[in-house]
Amino acid sequence: MLIGELSRRTGVSTRLLRYYETQGLIEAGRGPNGYRHYGEDSVVTVRQIRALLKAGLTTEVIRVVLPCARGERPDFDWCAELWDVLNGELAAMDERIEGLRRNRGALSDLLTRP
Repeated sequence: MLIGELSRRTGVSTRLLRYYETQGLIEAGRGPNGYRHYGEDSVVTVRQIRALLKAGLTTEVIRVVLPCARGERPDFDWCAELWDVLNGELAAMDERIEGLRRNRGALSDLLTRP
């Protein structure tokens, strides 16, 4: 399928699809005319990427995780490396949340001073 059809089927802009390609998240073949051609499996892959982005993962982490993803949700073929990567991301998110809580408390203290 051409990039426009992939865009229509996934709701993702063609610009973003090209970005995913440059990040190594999806692959496109090229026809003799130079147009990108995507396989049917690209629809599921793009939906997996969107779900993983929604979970707060970066494209760098998604590149590592994506080969283990199955289905649109996605589910995973679990291995120790994947488990470690996702647990590391969760720990990093927890640290960022705690930092934001501290920042919020400090800002709130500033606003409550006379």
